[in-house]
Amino acid sequence: MTSHSMIFVNLPVTDLAASRAFWTTLGYPINETFSDDNALSVVLGDTITVMLLKTEYFQTFTSLPVGDAKTSTQTLLALSSESRAAVDSLVEAAVAAGATEPREPQDLGFMFQRTFSDLDGHTWEITWMDPSGYSGDAADGSAQ
Repeated sequence: MTSHSMIFVNLPVTDLAASRAFWTTLGYPINETFSDDNALSVVLGDTITVMLLKTEYFQTFTSLPVGDAKTSTQTLLALSSESRAAVDSLVEAAVAAGATEPREPQDLGFMFQRTFSDLDGHTWEITWMDPSGYSGDAADGSAQ
């Protein structure tokens, strides 16, 4: 199996300035080297970057119509967190910065998840999991 060391998620946005304000309010740094009038590079972790592209610019990468995340689901973006408190903190900060929380928190004991929809409607699932609460090797997909 091929392994990948980094992920770059590209998402269309309507207002780069508002997106910059939103993500920096949440504490994420911007990689200015890869940001310009069409794109904003938000560093979510050492190996995770989200490229927020103006919708018109995003359209240049595909011949298909660009979906509107506020009216249809394009994808669910899931990020792990180091604790339940960190999940709460991030989602509460996102909501205070203009996001919405489209569903109730999910508490399964070994896993806690909250969800927010960002300014453009993209859905972000923030999850904490207690490794002792499940078995299996995630690397080979055999979780039981």
